[in-house]
Amino acid sequence: MLVSGSFVIFEVRKQNNTITPTDMAKVVYKSYNQNDNLLFPHCIGDFIPENDPVRVLDAIVEHLDISAIEATYKGGGASSFAPRMLLKVILYAYLQNIHSGRKMEALLKRDVNFMWLSGMQRPDFNTINLFRKNRLADVMDDIFTQVVQMLVDARFVSLEVQYIDGTKIEANANKYTFVWKKATKTNQDKLDLKVKSILREAERVLNMELKDESDNVMTAEEMQKRTDDILAQMDEKGIIDKKLRKEVTKVKDESVPKMKEYEEKLEIVGERGSYSKTDKDATFMRMKEDAMNNGQTKPGYNVQIATENQFITNYGLYHHANDQGTMIPFLKSFNERYGTQSTTVCADSGYGSEMNYEYMVSNQITPFVKYNMFHAEMKRKRRKNAFLIENMFYNKELDFYVCPMGQHLEFVKQIKEKSDLGYESTKSVYRAKDCSRCPLRSMCYKGKYNARIIEVNHRNNELRAMARELLISDEGLRHRSRRPIEPEAVFGQIKYDNHFKRFSYRGKRLVNAEFAAIAVAHNIRKMIAKGYCVCSEVAVG
Repeated sequence: MLVSGSFVIFEVRKQNNTITPTDMAKVVYKSYNQNDNLLFPHCIGDFIPENDPVRVLDAIVEHLDISAIEATYKGGGASSFAPRMLLKVILYAYLQNIHSGRKMEALLKRDVNFMWLSGMQRPDFNTINLFRKNRLADVMDDIFTQVVQMLVDARFVSLEVQYIDGTKIEANANKYTFVWKKATKTNQDKLDLKVKSILREAERVLNMELKDESDNVMTAEEMQKRTDDILAQMDEKGIIDKKLRKEVTKVKDESVPKMKEYEEKLEIVGERGSYSKTDKDATFMRMKEDAMNNGQTKPGYNVQIATENQFITNYGLYHHANDQGTMIPFLKSFNERYGTQSTTVCADSGYGSEMNYEYMVSNQITPFVKYNMFHAEMKRKRRKNAFLIENMFYNKELDFYVCPMGQHLEFVKQIKEKSDLGYESTKSVYRAKDCSRCPLRSMCYKGKYNARIIEVNHRNNELRAMARELLISDEGLRHRSRRPIEPEAVFGQIKYDNHFKRFSYRGKRLVNAEFAAIAVAHNIRKMIAKGYCVCSEVAVG
């Protein structure tokens, strides 16, 4: 051992033919200095692989026409961030399942892909959110359409077929701040009856001309004028009836504002059954994704999509809780978006109705759309049941049915029925002469009358027979087997893989734009997975 200054140096030698530390090669470390300045800084793009998804997204956005966004800028004043750059950052964030403006701001400072997209610029979360709300919201639908047109050009989709389905997505609203149309109308009617009684009594005491009151509810304006007239007459005639004056004054101070409140609520709710006070465009619906597992209602939107090869080709947000009332406006929106209509539509039994079949047939659309009894009719037990209307013999020429015992059910009349959606259908009523002595009566029907009465919608039956033939054909079986892996799989990817189960924005305008961004991100994700590339002028797959 050698001692040198403050250091102690050990001399290690070979012992018993073993390798000692002095015989080992010298370890060399790479130069590491965090404060070292580079003479030639690295290009950020060098850190991003050529086939990285961020490059595909960048090329896609470069090919988009964003003149509608640029038109929202007035010019003058301080310089603005480039709208195309902001659009790239937002869409790439949605591609990474990031929807928060604050998270986007943070990633612009530390994520190399975001830095490359933004050109090292760092817009804060407020700038990003204002861009989304004020400039992008009204244009996002057009951007979605442009991306789908790229898919058509690349022959990923043809727009010839639509696989349609819907799901309910929760709104960004308080589920306890609800307004129900039925309860509001009931309270309005009660208030109207109470106020009319008070004002009628006051007019009788004052010998005023009695109003011709109709069954319609008084408006707040009418109530205000009538109350002012009564109070003016009381002052003019000097009638002092403290109790009556107090009641009339209470009508003016409390009932009139309450009536205005009811009118405003009914105007907001419109054709819907309810709305949320914190998002007045959201309607209360039963959600499948319910933490309590009791099917409670929550404010939300019924989101409809059409897919082809798992690409979203159309979308729409509706307040109808069921899917039946959304199909016609949804198909119309597809036609408005692309200027053409698909020749084939495939959907589940939630869409199968006379109204929807009529629309599709009249617009030359082949409907591979189930109706609610389709699977039940395929079962042998139902086909063998001779007492069911569809299994009875029908003489179309003489217009009568024959029951299993041979008795005729003769035509009685036609009735018109109007659905909640405003569609009017026609039913024919048939009646047997006498079933009181029939030995099979208990098996035939359970009614209290001595003659069986049936109602038949012939047009609906014709349309269902047409749909049934289509559905059991080879093409129908192919579409039916594909439908579960089309829109249902897409919803699964959006809601569970990408964790989007609740909207971040409020109001249909912003919510619609938010889902458009989700749909664009989904389509770009699929394009990348299928090896999509963008050349200088033409996009090819």
